Amino acid sequence: MNRRSLVLSASALGVAAFAGGSWLVRDRQAREAAAEAEARAAAIPDLNALLVRPTAPILGPEDAPVTLVEFFDPSCEACRAFHPVLKQLRAEFPDSLRIVMRYAAFHQGSDEAVAILEAARRQGLFEPVLNALLENQPAWARHDRPNLEIAWDAAEAAGLNVSTRDIETRYPATVAILTQDRADIEALGVRATPTFYLDSQQLTDVSFQSLTELVRQAVTEAT
Repeated sequence: MNRRSLVLSASALGVAAFAGGSWLVRDRQAREAAAEAEARAAAIPDLNALLVRPTAPILGPEDAPVTLVEFFDPSCEACRAFHPVLKQLRAEFPDSLRIVMRYAAFHQGSDEAVAILEAARRQGLFEPVLNALLENQPAWARHDRPNLEIAWDAAEAAGLNVSTRDIETRYPATVAILTQDRADIEALGVRATPTFYLDSQQLTDVSFQSLTELVRQAVTEAT
């Protein structure tokens, strides 16, 4: 074997070792995250009570056999990316899946966006306004300088009566929901959005495909 072949062989071995090492690191991190989530859940006496509060918005039938809880932030790009997947799952399982929405208002301006959604919920327009806010998110949810004027305009275009806008961020029920969701987020250790729980089990390392497959499996087992 000549010197050039030796160099190429050594390089190939190095690349393979690096790829294998990267996979092992990712695999270990995924297993550690799953173990941490499982240990945290075991330490909470009534996990389901923390996940599904009576005041939380629900998409789908309340008595559905499968429950997917999403901790989401209206300003979160990943939440926006997952939204079509959730809509498709609801369309696929209209009677078997409910999605419980919990507010993780981590970004600047997200509290006000939640106030818009809660105003919409009281007017029976939660889902249309949610769709409008996420569709227009790139325009209003700039993390350094959010422009909630655009968010309110998008909500109004979706049918929201904005005459009470000035009091919505101080509306007692909305403040109470945000306070409760923050307490539950802290108790559960939620640190990122979206965070999903499927039938009280936290999902880790979630992709569009894995979420779809897990929900389909849960529906099959429950029906």
